[in-house]
Amino acid sequence: MTLSRAEITALLEAHGLSPSRALGQNFVADPNTVRRIARLSRVGAGDHVVEIGAGLGSLTLALAETGAAVTAVEVDRYVLPVLRSQVEPLGVRVVEGDALELDWSSVLSATSRWVLVANLPYNVATPLVLDLLDQVPAIERMLVMVQLEAGERLAADVGDPAYGIPSVKVRYWATARVVGKVSPSVFVPRPKVDSALVEIVRREQPATDADPERLFALVRAGFGQRRKMLRRSLAGLVEPAAFEAAGVRPEARAEELSVEDWGRLASA
Repeated sequence: MTLSRAEITALLEAHGLSPSRALGQNFVADPNTVRRIARLSRVGAGDHVVEIGAGLGSLTLALAETGAAVTAVEVDRYVLPVLRSQVEPLGVRVVEGDALELDWSSVLSATSRWVLVANLPYNVATPLVLDLLDQVPAIERMLVMVQLEAGERLAADVGDPAYGIPSVKVRYWATARVVGKVSPSVFVPRPKVDSALVEIVRREQPATDADPERLFALVRAGFGQRRKMLRRSLAGLVEPAAFEAAGVRPEARAEELSVEDWGRLASA
């Protein structure tokens, strides 16, 4: 069981609700799409899944169908009663809170291994994914639906047009790839852009053992002036001899360096 467009429209009307622009709400209104996401997430009986931005429960219901133990996080206090009525009878645990401010150690205390599966609000998707990679090691894998442009940035590698600071940060902690695209037509309300499904798998260890504060200070400086050669954009941060020691050309630009290159430069 999951929710059709007609059922979502009926639930909104019955409870006097409308999607919140401020919260970036776009409810998935297509059973085939949510079941596709559940299938791509590769979760099932024995897995613990956390969903952020559960809304009216469309994806939540599809995740519950897999047999996984599902925890659904929702910040909208007006939507929460509807969400609870839809998913709690199936054994889903509902948590009220802002995902950017939650005490994740408490929310995820049931086990040490979690999968995040979520249709993330466009306005917070990138900082939320990066914060979870930084601060919540219990989340070992993610399948997130985000705005296509944001998804391409999260999954980008050296040589990709979208490669930037978020890409380097993701690759420091994880591997990432776009595993699908989603049309605007499956949402209520319909957004103006396509969405991407991005799979992120946490590494057992970060990609480099360089000091992360030093590494990302260089990354921010380099991409902050991405058209400049590194010897200019990193002037005052990296000594000329360090480029040779790291095996990095001082004439290179930020988008030409992998996370491993940045790590060697930070350690040189």
